[in-house]
Amino acid sequence: MKPADLEDADFFLELYNLPSFIKHIGDRNLRTKEDAENYIKNRFLPQIQKLGYGNYVVIHKELNKKIGAVGVFVRDGIDIPDIGFSFFPDFEGKGYAYESASKLKEIAASDFGLKKLSAMTSDENLSSQKLIEKLGLTFQKYVIFPDDNEELRYYEN
Repeated sequence: MKPADLEDADFFLELYNLPSFIKHIGDRNLRTKEDAENYIKNRFLPQIQKLGYGNYVVIHKELNKKIGAVGVFVRDGIDIPDIGFSFFPDFEGKGYAYESASKLKEIAASDFGLKKLSAMTSDENLSSQKLIEKLGLTFQKYVIFPDDNEELRYYEN
């Protein structure tokens, strides 16, 4: 894993426009490389610079290929930082998300003092629900974010 930076714009442009990402996480309106660079500059980098943690690119060691992303995010309306993950379809269901998210959870606790994390997913995203529960988080309630009408399952550890 490595912290996301501007060199990852093409990667995030592709990842964040996957049909599964848009369906389960949402449309981030990234249509060009410049959109992706601005998203990284305005969303990822400020949090990393301020708090020391944020979004990380997951790189497959043997293939030396960017295969997904995992991050701990501070979100408006949620008191506890949120762990999230997204991977290219060829790398889903193979343990990479669990491996990287569990490592990030460990780092968040040891290096940044984050003993509690939250996670959110839709009712229909069963694979994410299983992974979140495998990470030790338990379902607490349903939440709806301002400016969004989708009800999400909210978990904490």
